[in-house]
Amino acid sequence: MNSNITRLFVYGTLRRGFHNPAYKYISKHFVEVGEAQVKGKLYDLGEYPGAVATDEESFVKGELYELKEAGEFEWVIEQLDDYEGLNPEEGEAPLYKRQSVEVRFNDQRFQAWIYWYNGNISENALIPSGDYFDSITTKST
Repeated sequence: MNSNITRLFVYGTLRRGFHNPAYKYISKHFVEVGEAQVKGKLYDLGEYPGAVATDEESFVKGELYELKEAGEFEWVIEQLDDYEGLNPEEGEAPLYKRQSVEVRFNDQRFQAWIYWYNGNISENALIPSGDYFDSITTKST
């Protein structure tokens, strides 16, 4: 694991507009850099989305965060790993996998951690805009 990367990219219910209890944790330990995007495809999994990596020109929109205290990386990321299901019960597959990814923010590129969905998306609807917040807003109108 590369603990030199202290940025986090979130694209789903951990974004600020969702008022997820885990967002309070993120806002306590990270500073928001701003809206950003990564190369990938976003799928509607029901209560939350799942992003998968792609080589296609398709992008997932979300938010980029920077860890406030770099020395806290190991502890902070372990808490997020637990939340994202990286440590499942014996015999179960992890729900997500954490990887470093190139994030596009304005005209800059940064390395950040992302939680890619680790399951089968073949029966889930693609979110063409790549923006989960937009897809929720569109559904409710």
